[in-house]
Amino acid sequence: MKRWFWAAAAVGIGALMLLLAYTSGPMRAQEAEATMTPTELYAGKVNAPEFPEGMDWINVEAPLTMAGLRGKVVLLDFWTYGCINCIHIIPDLKRLEAEFASELVVIGVHSAKFANEGSTDNIRYIVQRYGVEHPVVNDKDFVIWQTYAVRAWPTVMVINPVGRVLGYYAGEGVYEALQPILKEMITAFDQKGQVDRSPLQFAPESAKSPDTPLAFPGKVLADGPGNRLFIADTNHHRVIVADLTTYEVKAVIGGKESGFQDGNYQTARFNWVHGMALNQSGDVLYVADTGNHLIRAVDLTSQTVITIAGTGVQNQDWEAHTKTGPALTMALNSPWDVTYHQGMVYIAMAGPHQLWALDIAKGELRPHSGSGHEGIVDGTHAEAQLAQPSGIINDDTVLYFADAESSSIRRADIDPTGEVTTIVGLGLFEFGDIDGVGDEARLQHALGLTLAPDGKLYVADTYNSKIKVIDPQTRESRTFAGGKAGLRDGAEAQFYEPGGISYAKGKLYVADTNNHAIRVIDLTTRETSTVQFPNLEALNPVTDAPGEFFGEVLRLDPVQAAPGAGKLTLESVLPEGYKMNDQAPFTLRVYNNTAILEAKAEDNNLRIVAPEAPVSMPISLKEGSAEITFDAAIFYCESVNESLCFPANVRFVIPLTVIEGAGHEIRVRYTIVPPNLPKNTLDGQ
Repeated sequence: MKRWFWAAAAVGIGALMLLLAYTSGPMRAQEAEATMTPTELYAGKVNAPEFPEGMDWINVEAPLTMAGLRGKVVLLDFWTYGCINCIHIIPDLKRLEAEFASELVVIGVHSAKFANEGSTDNIRYIVQRYGVEHPVVNDKDFVIWQTYAVRAWPTVMVINPVGRVLGYYAGEGVYEALQPILKEMITAFDQKGQVDRSPLQFAPESAKSPDTPLAFPGKVLADGPGNRLFIADTNHHRVIVADLTTYEVKAVIGGKESGFQDGNYQTARFNWVHGMALNQSGDVLYVADTGNHLIRAVDLTSQTVITIAGTGVQNQDWEAHTKTGPALTMALNSPWDVTYHQGMVYIAMAGPHQLWALDIAKGELRPHSGSGHEGIVDGTHAEAQLAQPSGIINDDTVLYFADAESSSIRRADIDPTGEVTTIVGLGLFEFGDIDGVGDEARLQHALGLTLAPDGKLYVADTYNSKIKVIDPQTRESRTFAGGKAGLRDGAEAQFYEPGGISYAKGKLYVADTNNHAIRVIDLTTRETSTVQFPNLEALNPVTDAPGEFFGEVLRLDPVQAAPGAGKLTLESVLPEGYKMNDQAPFTLRVYNNTAILEAKAEDNNLRIVAPEAPVSMPISLKEGSAEITFDAAIFYCESVNESLCFPANVRFVIPLTVIEGAGHEIRVRYTIVPPNLPKNTLDGQ
């Protein structure tokens, strides 16, 4: 059952936490029990401690203070970014933030479990990846955690508008537990004039992040027989299909906006896609649609997407780990990866700490391994304890899986009467970066693995930013590639929290998540290279009309132009150290959505490889006033590190008056801003 824990006595914060007896397993959301009257409820007498000085803050320009938040309801979300339960409550927090936009401030207190999670730079990437836009403070030394005597992730602490601790809630199900409490509390304090609805200004990291061809790709699947490369473009909510040899983009499945919709490649929608697997004939791709809690099937021949398991709602029935039933009626819980074997799709179900099996022909879903309790315990499928399985592969008799929270690599027999055993890994808090054999070896939150023909496992040792090779027979684990986190090709390659890996034709294909890139390691030479798409424009297909747009939208000041034949000129300016990509085409499209444009829509498109600057295209105008819209796709690279390239996708909106006596050229000057440089500038003439 759920419990909400109240703080109403004049006691220390530490004593408040004694109200809860924690288990060693994951926090379970339980039934709320409010035993106090509203008067007692809002009579918190424990002042919320101030934030310590000297801590790093994210999504704000300057550190926040409790004193400065008087009049606001404050939720302190104690989390760590590898924790699946912490990920699950982010949508709940967003929902509360939207509902109480003027009265509520959520502050993420990031208290890292893994050493790698304590880095402020790493947290910056994660808040972008998870879409966290509220303030986050890096509590890497557990100072705030200890001040509030928190005992588990996630825990949400509630502070009332007069700066006193009201109570806390631990586990998932945050919205249902807190929404009525917040609503009643805000009403009570509002009657006393103690609610401050003045807006607060934040500086989300997402607003600073560059537009990259891929966005935090979580998984990759290399198909040797079909010569295809499938990429889970996770934060773009789509699957990219490319040629395995040339990397030419062949198809884009889904759109850049998240959603839940079956349909063709253009209309289908996913939410935070991860693992993929092909059926035996290679004409169906199974996709772990993690954010939607679904398994999807992509018919690569008819180019259609259908849902084959899940309801689109997260399963929060903690007793469901023993149930079998029709796949489309059973709710799933963060399916992170999939593998196919003889008509079965085996699922690494991160949320309930289990492996599941989906019978395609029967449309039936059942648990395969794991009791549902988080841990690292070997034994029969039903008795074994897993810890957030996030990568899975098979060799016809055995499922190998990466158990992320225990930093382990394990195997589970495909035979339902078999068992689970551990190859590398010791416990939920036993992690590191140590090569060795058996219990000597240490990994750190490994998320992906693949199987080579020689029987060796290659592992994306995510938080160590390395690729490890593990012999499942001898249990020997060694570093194969990578070192310090970064982006570097060659014999001394660097990766940054890679989340997926796949083998084909003597090469390893790595989803280098935080580098927004796919990397390729030649197993013979051990040289690493970065995938470059020769047709980058295929990742940003042009629409037929100005509608939903996912680049930067800029409005110019009003301009005038003469009727008749004229031209539109775009001057793109790059800062020092960058150059135009001379292989990807520059595209310019003017939308014929107004009566003052006389040319046909198909005449208002320009596509040039390595154009001379500035770029101009002819237009024909007639007298009148309207807004014209045009889109530009510009691809550029670093001058020194030519493997690091970016797109600039910009929509320009120009209030235009066509009048006799004006000039015949509309000229726009646009300064391209690579990552970490000041804001774009433009002007129209």
